[in-house]
Amino acid sequence: MMENSTLREAVEASPLFNGLPMEQIDHVVRIVVKKQYGRGETIFFEGDEGKGFYMVESGKVKIYKMSLSGKEQILHIFGPGEPFGEVPVFHGQPFPATAEALMKSTLLFFPRDKFVQLVHEMPSIALNMLAVLSMRLRRFASQIENLSLKEVPARLADYLLYLSEEQGTAEAVELEISKGQLASLLGTIPETLSRIFAKMSEEGLIAVEGRTIRIKDRDGLADR
Repeated sequence: MMENSTLREAVEASPLFNGLPMEQIDHVVRIVVKKQYGRGETIFFEGDEGKGFYMVESGKVKIYKMSLSGKEQILHIFGPGEPFGEVPVFHGQPFPATAEALMKSTLLFFPRDKFVQLVHEMPSIALNMLAVLSMRLRRFASQIENLSLKEVPARLADYLLYLSEEQGTAEAVELEISKGQLASLLGTIPETLSRIFAKMSEEGLIAVEGRTIRIKDRDGLADR
């Protein structure tokens, strides 16, 4: 009973099911399969059949692609309440990238056939999913712009300001991924990222204290 209560809370907290009445939440909870993954464990590979999608209950998941030369490019990192792998649910294509747990993670799996049936019965779920996917599209458009048009210092500045908004703090942010993973996310290498952190610190824009980055000059970061 306690597990079902926790599961319901996790489902209700997701923007995907925001605003649904309790009866509909109950229908969603019935189809969910809870899965556990250890740090570094692959959830699905690029090209795997999309038999359903996932939502993070706890932990962190990275979505990435590998180049022909073996270089990893992180596309996004998802945390609690965020769904991922939704697109194959509707177009029936394989997963376009690989998903891996960055730490011990609990995921909720939504089987494709059962979820599609729910959408037919409860169209409001489709509207919520449309909103989530629209937000995801804007994020990827911003990431593409950063990687193609901005230099690495500007990408880092934008990411720190994004974290500040996401974490709800103006003075400091916590890096929830390693600096190596952050370098991959920003399309650079760890050595270059370390130099940029050092330069920004010298310029008085930030102060680096382990994984805590104190923002000392917000306007200066925004102007990078």
